[in-house]
Amino acid sequence: MEKHYAVIGDPIEHSYSPGMHNAGYDSLGIDAVYHRFQVRSDRLAEAVEGLCALGFAGWNVTLPHKESIIAHLDVLTPQALRAGAVNTVKIHEGKKIGHNTDGDGFIRSIEGDLQSMAGKKAVLLGAGGAAKGIALALAERGMQIHILNRTPEKAMELAHIVRELGEKGSWGSFEPGPWLKDVDLLVQTTSLSLHEGPFPFTLAGISRQALVVDIIVKARETAFLEEARKQGCRTFGGMDMLLYQGALAWEFWLGGQAPIEAMRKGLKDQLLQQMFYKG
Repeated sequence: MEKHYAVIGDPIEHSYSPGMHNAGYDSLGIDAVYHRFQVRSDRLAEAVEGLCALGFAGWNVTLPHKESIIAHLDVLTPQALRAGAVNTVKIHEGKKIGHNTDGDGFIRSIEGDLQSMAGKKAVLLGAGGAAKGIALALAERGMQIHILNRTPEKAMELAHIVRELGEKGSWGSFEPGPWLKDVDLLVQTTSLSLHEGPFPFTLAGISRQALVVDIIVKARETAFLEEARKQGCRTFGGMDMLLYQGALAWEFWLGGQAPIEAMRKGLKDQLLQQMFYKG
């Protein structure tokens, strides 16, 4: 029987998850289809009920629902409990199980380019659901975590969670500062890169040794990464994080090993199509 999966969020038209997952299903001959649905915050409860009523086997969750969806689930995995955020839901024996693959997916995407994380400094821009998973995964590997957010209270809350793990967590205003000089890893997790125009602040003075990552996936380089590259930093877009968190979600839903290379090709094909056919 055909299985159905999806990603829900708002906005959602930028999501490349359907092509990635559907390419994986096709490569293994799995009878499944992955969809994407725009869900407003005030319709989240109805959307969850609707997905269950339609027999969906699971779905991914993207901004702005990673934290608010928890109220509509039955069980959380340890990863989701620790992060206080969910990016993957599985229906099992009638229960809605929330999971978080963001942190581990992010680690897999950078581990070949940032060796010996212990003792190094990571600065995260944003304190939402994705930032939580990433911050805790990095803290568990011994990194110092500094969070900058437009709502300082949310940054402070996340820093306290990091400290509860016994690691160094601090917070600050969403602006340039002394942190630029000694950052080893800078991660942009906000939705700002989905919009056109320059990033709100400059990265002038950033350490050229820093690895700079924008978790937003776009066909063209984001303004944030363009700024970092001009400062001489190594840069990465969000494609590999999307790939690996998607693969971990696949394995949570279906078991076995996800077809990484087929999923990577499906993702790249979508990016190329977006780049050459939609400007």
